[in-house]
Amino acid sequence: MKELAVAAVAALACLPVWGQALDEDSIPTRALILSGDKSHPNHRLTIAEMYSRENLAFEDPAAPRFLFLDKKGEVALGIGGYLKAVGEYDFDGAVDNNGFYTNAIPVPFDPAQRNRFGATASNSTIFLKMVTRPTKLGRVIVYIQTAFTGANYGLQLKQAYVSVGHVTLGKARSTFADGPAMAPTVDDEGPSGQVSAKNMLVKYESPSWGGFSFAGSVELPDASYTTGESTRAISQRFPDIPVYLQYGWGGDSHVRLSGILRELSYRDEAAASNHFATGWGVQFSTVASLFPGLNFFGHYTYGKGIASYINDLGGFGYDLVPDGSGKLKAPGMTGWTAGLQYNFTPDFFVSGSYSRAQLYDTAGMDASTYRYAQYIVANAFYNVWGDLRLGVEYIHGTRKDISGLSGHANRLEAMLQYSF
Repeated sequence: MKELAVAAVAALACLPVWGQALDEDSIPTRALILSGDKSHPNHRLTIAEMYSRENLAFEDPAAPRFLFLDKKGEVALGIGGYLKAVGEYDFDGAVDNNGFYTNAIPVPFDPAQRNRFGATASNSTIFLKMVTRPTKLGRVIVYIQTAFTGANYGLQLKQAYVSVGHVTLGKARSTFADGPAMAPTVDDEGPSGQVSAKNMLVKYESPSWGGFSFAGSVELPDASYTTGESTRAISQRFPDIPVYLQYGWGGDSHVRLSGILRELSYRDEAAASNHFATGWGVQFSTVASLFPGLNFFGHYTYGKGIASYINDLGGFGYDLVPDGSGKLKAPGMTGWTAGLQYNFTPDFFVSGSYSRAQLYDTAGMDASTYRYAQYIVANAFYNVWGDLRLGVEYIHGTRKDISGLSGHANRLEAMLQYSF
């Protein structure tokens, strides 16, 4: 009898409920398991873990179609992903990118950049996931995910981690981000105020006690500064430290309170000394079933020096900015998103979201500095059959600078996604 058996597992037949965990009795009935010992109890336990969507976001791929199981059902290796093709048309203002970055909207409005057609399949993804039966230290999960978002459609690492029991080590979604509370969108950039960072980390996640759970991690910092004449960025001395406390109910609803603390180091060349500013942030996020078929999702984030964690602010030099006295400061900022999703059937849903990101403490900065942006999105998704999903979407975005000037853009896009 062969040591490895192949399990061809059909994709989920319906849209998943984001954040919901699956037990061994929740494996889709269409799963076809080809094994040398079908009666072994470990098979169902191991495969059930493959179908868990606990703490996953809408963008994360579902369970793999193909599984390789060892004879005793103690180890499963899944290969999966999806092909995602998107066509888009911008009108009455355009964003020169396949992701709808509201930060990139021209200010003031540029008549020469009024319309744009684009298409991409670069966010198609492939992943490997290995799951073992519980050991003395807990279940072992190894996960690697890539997308074709590198130069010339080259592979780019999105996540790569190993979890042993309640401890995770590697590159994964930040503990400060709440995946299930993120808005479902065709747009891979997502809402302007959303927190969706992925970092190198070491994380501990507790089991649930009466619906309560918590997590904490140390994460590799990613910071971007706007420096002055005598200041410059230097290597960070300490990791970022995010934590959260969560209460969940009903299998797919929760509220979460998150916090983060970070130290942002820089060099003052005039004083020939190193300095640091303290960054911190708090976030309240939730996913809640209001009544059958209707879900609310959203978050509100406020902090100082946490631009790297907010979609529209990360990478533009807003973690530290000049304070007017020759030093740098951590400016205040907010990011929030609120939306509704209504499921007409298990295969068809619509959603709408509003999001805003805003930068404060901008006195003394250039007049073209970002002040705030808004992101309004409405979409519909339909599962034609278990593996093929269609989506259509409209996005309106605006950006306003501290000068008072503003710009806007609109996008219609359609998506075809095939999961395997």
